[in-house]
Amino acid sequence: MVTTKHKVLSLILCIMLAVSAVCAGSMAVSAATGDTVYVRANNGWTNLYCYMWTDGAGNNATWPGQAMTKVEDDVYAYTVSGDFKNVIFNNGSGKQTGNLTYAGNGQIYDLSTGKWSAYSGTTLPTQATSATQATSSTKPTQATQPSTSSGNAKPIYCLNDAGWSNVYCYMWNSTTDSNAAWPGKSMTEIGDNVWSYTPNKAYKNVIFSSGSNKSNDLTVGSGDLYNNKTNTWSVYDTSDIQVTSYKADPSSTIYTGTAVTLSTTANSLVNATISYQISVNGKVVSPMSSTNSYVWTPSAVGEYTIKFEYSDTKGNTNERSLTLTVADDSTLVKPVIKNVTPFNLNFIKLNTKATVKVLAGGGNTGTNLLFYKYVVTDPNGNKNIPYYTLNDSYSFVPTVKGTYTVEVYVEGSDNSKVSKTYTYTADSNVPTTTQPTTSVIPTTTPKPTTQPTTSVQPTSTPFMLGDCNGDGIVNVNDVTYLQMIIAEYSGMTYDFKTCDVDGNGVLDVIDATMLQKMAAGQ
Repeated sequence: MVTTKHKVLSLILCIMLAVSAVCAGSMAVSAATGDTVYVRANNGWTNLYCYMWTDGAGNNATWPGQAMTKVEDDVYAYTVSGDFKNVIFNNGSGKQTGNLTYAGNGQIYDLSTGKWSAYSGTTLPTQATSATQATSSTKPTQATQPSTSSGNAKPIYCLNDAGWSNVYCYMWNSTTDSNAAWPGKSMTEIGDNVWSYTPNKAYKNVIFSSGSNKSNDLTVGSGDLYNNKTNTWSVYDTSDIQVTSYKADPSSTIYTGTAVTLSTTANSLVNATISYQISVNGKVVSPMSSTNSYVWTPSAVGEYTIKFEYSDTKGNTNERSLTLTVADDSTLVKPVIKNVTPFNLNFIKLNTKATVKVLAGGGNTGTNLLFYKYVVTDPNGNKNIPYYTLNDSYSFVPTVKGTYTVEVYVEGSDNSKVSKTYTYTADSNVPTTTQPTTSVIPTTTPKPTTQPTTSVQPTSTPFMLGDCNGDGIVNVNDVTYLQMIIAEYSGMTYDFKTCDVDGNGVLDVIDATMLQKMAAGQ
């Protein structure tokens, strides 16, 4: 028979056991500084963040939390830098778990099953976790400086836009192969807020840090200049030829027949003369020379790689490239302006008729007609009275010296429209192009009445279509020469038949476009 005394003692023991269980449970779900929490990202997430907090006591970082470090396959780890009870794992882009209760040091959360378990795999390298660990007096054995070197190691750079007072570079291939103990090697500021470090061998991975803040795990080779504010890579140009610009205009919405200006500029750091070369899909369209631009007209749809190459008189080289997409406008509803001539020569003669001709596409709807309107503004601000027409060209006579603005509008039958603005300089010094007297080339060579003792050099140069500058070669220089002829530059000498590439008796942008294709071998 249980006495009252025994009942009271049993009740007290039960209460003590319950309290003990509660206390034990509370300790099991509280993360302490130095604990490591793991997550298995087997759901397709490639970036993992760990957000931890305790109600009323703060959090480990602002949302989305601290970036986690990949330790193997799909396992990521984070070393805690405070005491927290709750955790949310997320990918930093809107996908996250629910509010979770931290399960304790060394536990891993499976994103697919939603369950915690003990983790017995690869641990997070102590040199690549947090500033707290980095200052530990115990030096990890895996953080020894590798003694081997390799000739393929290249400098790596950090653009310190985040304003770190110190920048460190930690590089590694594995937990036993790194460039130094965490936080890595101190980088050197070389100017313009750029910090540099050259490893003694090649590494696959890198983390930039300030000692307390750090980047995600990064892959070497994504670029050589890392911006610690935007978390993006770019190319850091250390060449003596500094490329200041390279572009295509337009760079998008390009259709077959569109005139695309490819241009670039560069500066020499060693006071040398720079030459430029431009290629399209591996074919040189503008050979190495002082010319740094080229008007390219694609004739087929597809992807095109534009390559700009640079060389100077001291043997330095550099290069840049970009990709353009050329589309087909045959089924395009909205109209597009592909080209307007005069295009980029921009000279018209005072008191002489100037003609603006438009090459447009699209407008494939309704009647499939395109309508054109031209608004011409003279240097005094006076405008014509514009109206829409089916004519793809418009003529006017400039009577005032200065800049004329021509607004070109193209409208489809569904009332969708597009416009572009061009400027032309009117001057009295631009001569009118006149058709020269062409040499008559006989079908047979006349036989001289007296047999010469030496061969007679013919007085006329053999005809070569497209050889506008008369140097015996058809190349990009002839294209430039023809453009200057069309623009009515003074002092231009040429054979009309040679320059009239399409043979229609008129020298215009169509001839220049066809000559560009000839020079490019198209």
